[in-house]
Amino acid sequence: MPTNRDVVAFLYEMARLTTLAEESPQSFKVRAYENAAHGVEGTPSPVEVMTVAELTAIKGVGRSIAEKIREFVETGSARKLDELRGEYPPPFMELTKIPGLGPKTLKLIRRELGVENLDDLNRAIALEQLRELPGLGKTSEEKVARAIERLGLHGKDRRTPIAEALPMARSLCEQLGAIEGVESVQYCGSLRRFTETVGDIDITVATSDAAAVMGFVERHPSGVEVIGAGETKTSIVTATGIQVDVRAVEPSQFGAAILYFTGSKAHNVALRQRAISDGRLLNEYGLFEGDDLIVSETEEEVYEALGLQFIPPPLRENTGEIEAASRSSLPELITVEAIRGDLHYHTDRSGDGRSSLEQMVGAAVDRGYEYVAITDHGEDLAINGSSAEEMIAHRDAIRELGARNPGISILFGCELNIGPEGALDYDPEFRMGFDWCVASVHSHFDLPQARQTERILTALADPSVSVLGHLTGRYIGRRPGIEIDVDAVLEALSITGVALEVNGALQRLDAASEVVRKAVDAGVKLVISTDSHHTSELVRMEYGVLTAQRGWAPVSSVANALPRKEFLEWAASRRS
Repeated sequence: MPTNRDVVAFLYEMARLTTLAEESPQSFKVRAYENAAHGVEGTPSPVEVMTVAELTAIKGVGRSIAEKIREFVETGSARKLDELRGEYPPPFMELTKIPGLGPKTLKLIRRELGVENLDDLNRAIALEQLRELPGLGKTSEEKVARAIERLGLHGKDRRTPIAEALPMARSLCEQLGAIEGVESVQYCGSLRRFTETVGDIDITVATSDAAAVMGFVERHPSGVEVIGAGETKTSIVTATGIQVDVRAVEPSQFGAAILYFTGSKAHNVALRQRAISDGRLLNEYGLFEGDDLIVSETEEEVYEALGLQFIPPPLRENTGEIEAASRSSLPELITVEAIRGDLHYHTDRSGDGRSSLEQMVGAAVDRGYEYVAITDHGEDLAINGSSAEEMIAHRDAIRELGARNPGISILFGCELNIGPEGALDYDPEFRMGFDWCVASVHSHFDLPQARQTERILTALADPSVSVLGHLTGRYIGRRPGIEIDVDAVLEALSITGVALEVNGALQRLDAASEVVRKAVDAGVKLVISTDSHHTSELVRMEYGVLTAQRGWAPVSSVANALPRKEFLEWAASRRS
């Protein structure tokens, strides 16, 4: 039976498809689906057992959408969803990720040029046909071509953003885990290594009844095509174009199997070579010496038998982790449990925030945080920002709430906008009145690299700035980030003492893991934040931590792993 996560995914897909049908992301129907998704996200009760009347009690869910949710829960789909998927199939929907191609433009090039997929679009660009259409021109055509290149959509083996793949994988794992005879389930591959994009979803199931698992996958409502079905492996393609491979193994082989199917090719080759050098054989069934099985049940046992520390999944890329593990010198990686506060919180004071100050702080208290920074948008973000007068009133509300919650330090903060020349919101004296400031790029994404770098360096020199937020401003698979000289920015961070944010929003994961690793090497302090706009988004901390782990970030490099007293002293040191 579909879970809340599945219903949310269904509603967001309806919003995306309806955006094309209505030719506007701001249409009433699109906003209705988005509001309903937000409502379900914030609902702790299982919506799959709710009646239509109970569903309409959820904020943002009207009767029409409630009826569609019931239809989806009962059948695994909905008539309107099937109609829209038929009109806008996955290859065409992929084009919606490209900046510069709004719904009206996409339908125009489909109607006039017969563009149905990325290959058609690339062909039209090569023939310079886009520039001949009304409202486009040569400059628009060149921008689209550049966006395709920067988003990595030009190759044959195109990949799916993690924000699309991870919820689907976790939902499938939950459903597979409920099958009788299943003992363990784990998604593997690049998704478990927490790469930004994945080629497909690999799931390994430990079960005594492989036939039941394979039958479930073949009949799964998310699949539109079964491309392979066997006794222990079945592959399907979902309506969104993602291939899902599910393997069934004996429970005694589960550890060896998920180790084998998680590691990168280079990591696995290095492990097998290490086994061979000891006269052993390592494969997905276990570690063998001759015909004798040595270990196979857990990953920890396999690594130990190979003379290695356990290597966490995000590190399994053969970038030095095996050598470090052989010396027992892997870093003490940051964990979710080590995080003591969240330093990028929005409330409904921001135009795009959906939870109140009291709700956001209450959620932080529930997670056991020692401190939290309320960082609503500065005035220069025209739609969502707050004036100085509004911020002063906000400050008073934060101080009053803090007096009622002595167990947590609530910092009066702001997410400042970095202008095209590096200017920040408000005047310098007012900025220094904040306890904590995140400085972020929200506009002017097309400036040359030198100007982008200079604007950031200028902002970092301002003493009010505590942390550089979502470094490039990217949305994975949808919007390329700004192009900067990363080494120059890291050097400036090191000199100024400004921290680098690891933004846990799945669509961002910014700074990227490779930048995190360079930052750690450069001695830059990290802050792992959720950039939450609703209490349901606090789960993003896990994603930020996994990104930091992938960047080899130790606990000692993360500022919000510090105890409250030490953190507050560190946060105040740059503002003194």
